[in-house]
Amino acid sequence: MSVALRAGASVGWTPGRVRLAFAGMAVAGLVLPYLVYPVFVMNVLCMALFASAFNLLLGYTGLLSFGHAAFLGAAGYVTGHALKVWGFPTELGILLGTAVSAVLGFAIGGLAIRRSGIYFAMITLGLAQVVYFLAVQMNFTGGDDGLQGVPRGKLLGLVSLDGKYAMYYFAYGVFLFGFWLIYRTIHSPFGHVLRSIRENEPRALSLGYDVDRYKLLAFVISAALAGLAGSLKTVVFQSETLTDVHWHMSGEVVLMTLLGGMGTVMGPSVGALIVLVLQNYLSGFGSWVTVITGVVFVVGVLAFRRGFVGEAIALAKKFPF
Repeated sequence: MSVALRAGASVGWTPGRVRLAFAGMAVAGLVLPYLVYPVFVMNVLCMALFASAFNLLLGYTGLLSFGHAAFLGAAGYVTGHALKVWGFPTELGILLGTAVSAVLGFAIGGLAIRRSGIYFAMITLGLAQVVYFLAVQMNFTGGDDGLQGVPRGKLLGLVSLDGKYAMYYFAYGVFLFGFWLIYRTIHSPFGHVLRSIRENEPRALSLGYDVDRYKLLAFVISAALAGLAGSLKTVVFQSETLTDVHWHMSGEVVLMTLLGGMGTVMGPSVGALIVLVLQNYLSGFGSWVTVITGVVFVVGVLAFRRGFVGEAIALAKKFPF
């Protein structure tokens, strides 16, 4: 924890303030379902975890993937099938979906890291489209209809997750675990190596680091956590469709990350909240939601080049409190 606390202090936060921020986030999550529609909050939690996993790859390793929807959707399909057809316990179904995404991440990452820049992005996009094609064609995915009626099951075989509050607190617990894991990864020696690769890859090579191995490990961790978000999302909504594996979702997570603040801990979560609020509360405008979201994105990038959270951190450094 000391490494993480020192990293928090480096952006103007003392160890006490870091602990206070985590405690405040935990407490806020406990009361939030009584103030906001719980299903909407759970959707935000799933997408915030997905965006945070993507940020580990883009914001801290400098690798732009256009195929992260493959991990979100693949895990969702595997978890849904395991719970509905095989009758797996909820926890085991989520773990299975996460593991499948990790293996898929190892396969895709092993091929993609052989190139860099736009070539890396195009390889991830192409391989993700293969996953999308499989989701359309394979019988167990349900094709265009998707998986419906996925049971939520019981937590540890005791607590039913059919109730909205029980499901919410389970989802919140999974989110906190994933968020903590990302935070610890970022502020560990491993995370510092990732940042050095992002800033100056030739120098990292000259210092003796096996850059490809670090990139692949970061890719697998990111894919696994994206899969965790996808598995959780399937349990929350009790369904899985082609939307989660479509390339639009890969573009959406890029939008969330850039809008909130690439390379910041909280930025992707804030970006996910902004995008989902726009989609949810502007749904009455129909197809204009896409236009409005695009305008917000352009204005946000132009006015807040480091994202909303990134600019807030920069401001806090200028005016420490």
